[in-house]
Amino acid sequence: MIFAGFCLLVVASVALTGQTAHSDGLSAEDEAFCRGGLELSYPDLDIKACTVVPQEVRERISKDWGPPKVQLATAEKKKKYTLIMVDPDAPRRTNPTRSYWRHWLLVDIEGSGLKAGDVKGTVLSAYTRPTPPVQTGFHRYQFLLYEQPTDQVLSLSEQEKSSLGNWDPQAFVQKFGLEGPVASLQFLTQNHRD
Repeated sequence: MIFAGFCLLVVASVALTGQTAHSDGLSAEDEAFCRGGLELSYPDLDIKACTVVPQEVRERISKDWGPPKVQLATAEKKKKYTLIMVDPDAPRRTNPTRSYWRHWLLVDIEGSGLKAGDVKGTVLSAYTRPTPPVQTGFHRYQFLLYEQPTDQVLSLSEQEKSSLGNWDPQAFVQKFGLEGPVASLQFLTQNHRD
C-alpha cells in the first residue's frame, strides 16, 4: 500500500513537469473528432489526441501561453495549408449562441514548415487564448487543418472581420475551395476557477 502510494506520487510529479494531455472523460463523439495526426505543443503540455486539459495547466493555457507549436508529420512539403481554431461552445456548450468563436485563422502555411513544426503563414485572425467564462462548463477548442488550392488568395469579409463570434467556418471553407480537413484535433478545457 505504501509502495503504491509512492508510485502514484512519482507518476503525478513526472506528469506535472512535461504533461501529455489525456483523453479520460471524453464522449465518443469528442474522441472521434481527432484524426490525421495533427499535434500541438504548448510550453508544458503536448496534445496528440482529443483530450481534456489537466486542471494544473488550465490557468496557464488561458492566461500565459501564446499559440501552440503545430505539427503534421505527414504534411506535403510543396503544398499550402490553412489552420482554423474555433470554440463551437461559446458562450456555453448547452447554449452555444456565439458558436464557432474564431480563435485563430492562419493561411498560406508552407507544408515544409508544418511538417517540421515551424508554422508560419498569413494571419487572418490573431491567436486568442482559450478563455471559457466561469461556470460555463467545458468548451471544445477545435483545430482544423485544410489543404489550400494553388494560387488562391484567402481573406475575411468585412463582416467576418467585425466579430469573432458566430463565424461560419464551413462557409469559409466552401468559399475558397479548401480540401479536407486533412487533420483535426481538439482539447476540452473549462475556466480554471471552476
